Amino acid sequence: MIDLTGKTALITGASRGIGAATARRLAEAGAAVVLAARTKKPLRDVEKEINKSGGAALAAPCDVADFASVERVVLQAERTFGGLDILVSNAGVIDPIARLEDSDPAAWSRAVDINLKGVYYGLRAAAPAMKRRGGGVIVNISSGAANSALEGWSAYCASKAAAKKLTECAHGELGDAGARAAAVRVVGLSPGTVATDMMARIKESGVNPVSRLDWSSHIPPEWVAQAVLFLCGPDGAAFAGTDFSIKTEEGRRLVGLPPLAS
Repeated sequence: MIDLTGKTALITGASRGIGAATARRLAEAGAAVVLAARTKKPLRDVEKEINKSGGAALAAPCDVADFASVERVVLQAERTFGGLDILVSNAGVIDPIARLEDSDPAAWSRAVDINLKGVYYGLRAAAPAMKRRGGGVIVNISSGAANSALEGWSAYCASKAAAKKLTECAHGELGDAGARAAAVRVVGLSPGTVATDMMARIKESGVNPVSRLDWSSHIPPEWVAQAVLFLCGPDGAAFAGTDFSIKTEEGRRLVGLPPLAS
């Protein structure tokens, strides 16, 4: 069992889906969790649920596309719980789902602001706070789209590919070999397709083969949360700087998930 007692974790996109499941799982492991998202009521609901079950949670409305907002939430974590040890950069959007010539430039730009710049802002705000604590772990939720070119997903594929490279750069600068002070572990997590509101939006679009996958082929967000917990534990250090996958038999075995369907 991985024990996070005494640790503080900040999870973005924590009001639903992967983010909410991750907040619950890290709280179960003993971490105090700071819940960041733009939608306030669902965020408060997750906060109340975790606190009612005996955990320690703080809802902190935040727009990851705004550095000042991200920096403010990191400071809230330090003031409320004494520091920051874990960041899970999960906030992301799939829209605009559209062919390039039909896409809305403002929506395309917004996707980059959230999916790429939001990851950078998290790294930039969290790394100094973690070094003040003597180190930490940053898990950036990645996607198979980072290695793909899918119709209608130009913004998502491009921003996820850039975020994957950013994870590698951050590992080189903040990890054991590159850190000038306390090391910060930076790792990506590629979960595959997950049964969330985003996947429902993808299915509704009918664009590219991913939208036509049977719903039963998607994994529950709780499996992703379990993988995040694994990457925060001691065995996760072996995967620093990589895009750890739970789409493989080895990845699922390490995390403790059911094997791939035959």
